[in-house]
Amino acid sequence: MALKCGIVGLPNVGKSTLFNSVSSGKAQALNFPFCTIEPNLGSIPVPDTRLEELARLVQPRHTVPATVDFVDIAGLVRGASKGEGLGNQFLANIRETDALLHVLRCFDSPHVVHTDGSVDPVRDLEVVETELQIKDLETVENRMAKVEKQAVAGGDKEAARMLDLLERYKKALGEGQNARKVIPANHQEEQMAHGLFLLTNKPVLYVCNIDEQSAVSGNPYTQAVAEKLEEDKEPFLIVAAQAEALIAEMEDPEEKLEFLSLIGLEESGVSRLIQAAYKLLTLETFFSYNDTEARAWTFRKGTKARQAAGLIHSDFERGFIRAEVIKFEDFLHYGSESACREAGKISAEGRNYVVQDGDIIHFLFSPV
Repeated sequence: MALKCGIVGLPNVGKSTLFNSVSSGKAQALNFPFCTIEPNLGSIPVPDTRLEELARLVQPRHTVPATVDFVDIAGLVRGASKGEGLGNQFLANIRETDALLHVLRCFDSPHVVHTDGSVDPVRDLEVVETELQIKDLETVENRMAKVEKQAVAGGDKEAARMLDLLERYKKALGEGQNARKVIPANHQEEQMAHGLFLLTNKPVLYVCNIDEQSAVSGNPYTQAVAEKLEEDKEPFLIVAAQAEALIAEMEDPEEKLEFLSLIGLEESGVSRLIQAAYKLLTLETFFSYNDTEARAWTFRKGTKARQAAGLIHSDFERGFIRAEVIKFEDFLHYGSESACREAGKISAEGRNYVVQDGDIIHFLFSPV
């Protein structure tokens, strides 16, 4: 499964610059609102030294990393929920993503205009969230109008449960809270909530886009964002998108490290961004290999062996027999599958085994 992250925010906050720094796509990043109209699509391999180590040991012909897909979505403005700017198109594009990277402008520049005339990332954050909440409230109220008759007049128990959930969403959204603040009571409510496709129910990572000089220490703008998000315990990351875009164009790894050192960073913002996105969606990685390829597979934490097999091929899931599992640390220590087998470090697991981050798995299945 590829993680699909939508990059959102007001116009001219650095969304397209960030997109260019993290993806294989090249979006226009110009100084005027709605430079981006159609969403730009791109992807990037997930950096994982474990896959590199596995490939070094097994020497496959190909190495296939996990990937993250990025969508650079047109900027949102006040009134987007009512169709202002590219509102309806913007909102439709958001619905198709797994998570959102909400870019906030945290830098001053006389060369980059701000649609509201001044730099204020907390205000910008509230503008975007308010528009999304208004649209979600509209969605909830429309659904309530349909469900209420079934629940009250028709005595439909499932409709009654949906109505109860919708009423909680309506209350939260009406108070200016995001839908993700409403915690489903059980698995059934989780399924119902997923089916509503509420915009503010999506996980969000707030990205403070700063100037190169503030890449390490941040600045008063990022401090204001931190104080705002601390109240709601929302995750955020500081990234110098313009500097990251320059790094992305460098082909020499040594040159990249030298540039990072020059601005006081040990790790690129791209790597930190992907790691934070994985954590946000509780994603983990298992590995498979044969003579042809060593490959990383992304799965949600808590996934069981049979479902993980289906990520490779649906036949693996349908005809699942068992999973032979080697812990990455054991493979690295013993150096080969045969050595791990001799040391008793390969376990045979059934369909209900909960896959762990870093597992190296060989699935046995019966063709069906």
